[in-house]
Amino acid sequence: MSEPRWLSPEEQTTWLELREFTSGLPRATDRQLHQEAGMSGGEYAVLAAVSEAPADGVRSGDLAKILGWEKSRVSHLLRRMESKGFLERCAVSADGRGQEITLTPQGWDVVRTAAPGHVTMVRETVFDPLTADEQLQLRNSLRKIRDAAIECGLW
Repeated sequence: MSEPRWLSPEEQTTWLELREFTSGLPRATDRQLHQEAGMSGGEYAVLAAVSEAPADGVRSGDLAKILGWEKSRVSHLLRRMESKGFLERCAVSADGRGQEITLTPQGWDVVRTAAPGHVTMVRETVFDPLTADEQLQLRNSLRKIRDAAIECGLW
């Protein structure tokens, strides 16, 4: 085995900044959504994804893929959100396997109420501090990092 390619001081600083950012942003998102809408970031992610799906709903397995989550995490969250009256799960009639997820009227009200505050937080913390060129650079950099993780079989 060859010697590891240790991080330079600049790379280590960047890595620590990235690590803090990737753990801090979900906490900030959860805090904002909990304070303003009484829900978690995960619940909002589900509501937003289902609200953007076709009118007949989205299959739970497809929802897991859209969110990049394990099916068990999605299933647990769907049960909790169904008990709150935010969504409905119906068996897919074509094959009897899987479920179509749709928002209830209450779920639509919740996502419509939460969206303005959430988008304001995202805009003010992620986009407003950056120029258009920096936003493009950030997007390209994140894509390259994700692609490298996928190539290594880690994503």
